[in-house]
This record gives sequence, C-alpha cells and structure tokens, in this order.
Amino acid sequence: MKILERYILARVVRMFLATLLPVLAVLWLTQVLGRINLVTDSGQSIVSFLTLATLILPTVIPTVLPFGIVLGTAQTLTSMNNDSELAVIDGAGAGRSIIYRPILAFAVVLCAFSFVLDNYIEPRSRAEARSLIASVYADLLSSVIEEKTFREVEDGLYIQISERLSGRVLKGLFVADYREPNNSYIYYAKEGAVDESGSQLIMRDGQVQRENQDGDVSIVQFDSYSFDLSELTSDKSQTRRRATDRGLAYLLNPPQDDPDYLGNPGSYRAELTRRLTDWTLPFIYAVFTIVIVGDARSHRERRVPPMASAFGLTLLLRLLSHFSSNQAENDPFFVYVCYAIIFVSLAIGLYLLLRPRRARRKTGPLGRMMAALFRLPRRADGGGAA
Repeated sequence: MKILERYILARVVRMFLATLLPVLAVLWLTQVLGRINLVTDSGQSIVSFLTLATLILPTVIPTVLPFGIVLGTAQTLTSMNNDSELAVIDGAGAGRSIIYRPILAFAVVLCAFSFVLDNYIEPRSRAEARSLIASVYADLLSSVIEEKTFREVEDGLYIQISERLSGRVLKGLFVADYREPNNSYIYYAKEGAVDESGSQLIMRDGQVQRENQDGDVSIVQFDSYSFDLSELTSDKSQTRRRATDRGLAYLLNPPQDDPDYLGNPGSYRAELTRRLTDWTLPFIYAVFTIVIVGDARSHRERRVPPMASAFGLTLLLRLLSHFSSNQAENDPFFVYVCYAIIFVSLAIGLYLLLRPRRARRKTGPLGRMMAALFRLPRRADGGGAA
C-alpha cells in the first residue's frame, strides 16, 4: 500500500471510530436500560446485569456499523477537499483508485466482520441472554425474594415468605393475586416449594380466600395447592429459541420437527434473507459515499452538503432493505426484492465509481496538437516582450 493510501486509510479508520463509538454507546445504553429491572425487580447482583449488558452488545453493532463507515468516509473526504488535498491529488495526475482502494479495502474487512457477527456471534449472544433471563425468573421465588419482605413480582401479584430453608423449601407463605379485576385471591400456607422448572409453586397446609366483584368472600382450606407460575416465567424469560437465536447452518436447513419453525416458517425465511444481505451494506455504502464525496470540488460551487447527501442516500437504501426483509416473513416475493435491492445498488454504485470522468480523460493526439498550436503564439509574445 502506498504512502498516500495508508494516509487516507488511517484518517478514515480514526474518523470511523470517532463516529461509531458514541452512537454505539447511546444505542447500547438504551437497550441495557430496558433491562435494568433485572437488578431492581429480581434482586440480582451487578455481575448478572453486566453479563446481560455484554450479551446485548453484539446485537447493536451490526445496525451501527454501516453508517459508521459512511460518516467516517464522508468526513475524511470532505476535510481533504476543504484542505485542497483532493485537488492536489488530481493535479499530480494520480489515479482515482488511490482514493477509493484503501476505503474499499477497509469496507471489505467490515463486511467480513459483520458476516461473522450476524451469523455466528449475535445468535449465540441472543440465546445466552435468553437463558440468563430465564434462569433469573425461574429462580425468582426460591432464592431471590428476601425473607419477611413483600415483593411485587408482577403487576397485582405480591408474595411474602417468612423463612427460606434448604432444598427450595419456603416457610410462611403469603400470596396476594389481584391480576384479575373481578376476582382477587389471597393464599396462606405454612410451607411451600417451587419446582425445578420454576413453573409451579406447591403450597401445603393453608387456605385460599376468594373475593368476587360483589364483595362476597369464600374461604377454602387445603392440604396441598398448586399455584401456576408458568405464565409469569414464560413471559419474562422467553426461553423458547426463535429464528434470531439460530445460526446460519440452522437457518439454511431447519429441522422439520422444530415446533417454532412449523408455527412460523416465514420468520426463518425473513431472518435468513437478512443474514445473507445485511453484511454487504458496509461495502455498498462505502461505494456510494466515495461517488458522492470523492471528487475535488470548488468551495464556491453551490450544492447540497456531501455528507448529508451520502447519509440520506444510504439511509434510504437501509430503509428499503429493512422493509423488504420484514415483508419477506409474510410474502416470499419480497425475498427476491431484497436481493434485487442489494445487487442493483451494488451494480449502480460500481458503475458510477469506475466510469471515467471527463476531467480525467486523457487528451487524444488531435487535442494535444491543438493545445500545442495555441501555446505557440503565447511563447512568441513572451519572447518579443523580453
């Protein structure tokens, strides 16, 4: 790589990191703060929260990565044009490739990284995050709730225990269930335990009080009573693996006995389409950004700011690709639309990038002869004046 190419690559990489990291941090924090209740509601340690935050990070990077190279490339080339560096490169007779080769090489590296992240790292991180949340809520009653303290585990559901013993045994249970407006239940039990799956609370030697909408109260004594927690734990843990949690090999050939695939095959089709197209976006975005911003232009030329043009065009391509991949879940036709957007965009971008520019076309023999004839009178006038 030539010195000038290394110079351009270094500036693009620095600007890429300078724009990517703040945006990535903001998006990551918005995702993480949505899970802050993992600590506040379930009493988990900060270690569990940081683990979950780390697992969320790979799901955010692919969204920001393509726009990072757009902003980094546009800012670098705009600065070089304002400092007349692009004009100097043109005046020195350097080929246009000396500008776009280092940028496209960096874009290829980002495409490879995005492919690995989308198809191997992100699905595993999603699955691990679901397993972590599932383990937290499945163990919510047996180990998290503090003794002799009321805890609202869900809107309208309150639980208190007097003592926790070994073997997931709970003493002095009090459960108040106000989730149904027309029927409220209050459970008392001397002893109870949560099964290993976390879906059932087995209470022994107690009573349940039921109050209907008219205010009538009925009391029933029981020796053993099972309180269903499956709805609570399944809603919050989401342990079932979905299409977004599967690797590329699984999406290419999903088992025909997978209940999730049988119930919603369109989600697997849409996810596979997204996996096979989104990783190409950094390269396509880089091509269009170079086409828009990579030419030396006069500061007096009236035009739309090049960075705004590049960002607006790439944002439009992203919206079209995202819309098509989402619609592919309901209509297989949009699978072809999604691939067509990628191939057509790439073909148009490469054509605009590689086509010869008029300012750089070499002058033919006739043109050089005419230029020499026009220079002769000037030399004669200059010699006579001397």
